[in-house]
Amino acid sequence: MSNVKKLALAATVAACAAGVLAGPAAAAAAPPARTVLPFTRPADVVATGDRVFVSGGSDATQIVVTDVAGTVTGVLDGLPGPTDLQLSNDRRTLYVALPSAGAIAAFDTASLVESARYDTGDGACPSSLAFGGRYLWFSYGCGQWDSDIGRVDLRRSTVATGLAGQKFFAPPLLATARRDPTILVAGTTALTPAETWAYDVGTGGTLSQSGLPGRDPERGFLADIALDPDGVTVYAAASNPYLVQAYAMTDMSQPVRAYDTGPFPSSVELSRDGERVAAATTVPTGGSPQLFVFTADGSASTQTDLTGQNNRAVARGLAWAPNGRRLYALTVDDIDPADPAELHVLRVPA
Repeated sequence: MSNVKKLALAATVAACAAGVLAGPAAAAAAPPARTVLPFTRPADVVATGDRVFVSGGSDATQIVVTDVAGTVTGVLDGLPGPTDLQLSNDRRTLYVALPSAGAIAAFDTASLVESARYDTGDGACPSSLAFGGRYLWFSYGCGQWDSDIGRVDLRRSTVATGLAGQKFFAPPLLATARRDPTILVAGTTALTPAETWAYDVGTGGTLSQSGLPGRDPERGFLADIALDPDGVTVYAAASNPYLVQAYAMTDMSQPVRAYDTGPFPSSVELSRDGERVAAATTVPTGGSPQLFVFTADGSASTQTDLTGQNNRAVARGLAWAPNGRRLYALTVDDIDPADPAELHVLRVPA
């Protein structure tokens, strides 16, 4: 990590030295529009600016395409269990994890034509994707304690696996910094306390661990992570505590800010400029999931109910429009799993 980057990270920590910050009570927001989806267990959502993509999940074969308002305009079909989605920084390419096929597919977001498919190997089961310029990073693993991190070299169309230098209990969540491709963050799932690791990306796509793993004893069962555009701050949503927490990359064991969401935050997503933090909470059966929008410094926030036929927000099922004017959220029905999932479209004031 460069001296400039270390100074920037130290400044972040110093600015928050007075303690963890929490925003004021959230103001109510207008309810979002809803679109019924043709599947029951969607996995992810991303937005390009004029299109929104929703993957159907491990039991489906489709990715639904909508316009910015959520109206369905097309479908990518014939895919074996599409799950995690990732856009290139220019939003021209959509990458899709196909764990049941041991592959990652790439689609042109304008023509909707598949442009490449990368074989990740037998038994790899690619899970979380993260775009890092030349490299597309992916976590993988089909069983317990067999998970690792791999990469696709997008210039050479080659795949490499076994890069983390350790095995994880389950495929970790991955995040990259849009303005700094030399940083990769990984976070464990299904364990408590949840751990996070920072990696420096070296020449040729090598990974070297940066500092000690972040092991906050108050953070359990990590549900989602996000990284700010400059790679200075990591955001985590976990079943415990009932907060979205922000950590400086220099020390991921102690939060520097916190955003009050109430029970079971399941998703966290930063706007493209890093100025706003969106979070969704899942709730016990019979309740309504909540959707929050915070300013990054925690000074203001809005809150809305994700009302409709569904009662649970999908973990990692949030996406910002690139211009920051809309927020997309996925919900499912745990009372009747046969009911279709929904896409919620929230207009966000400037």
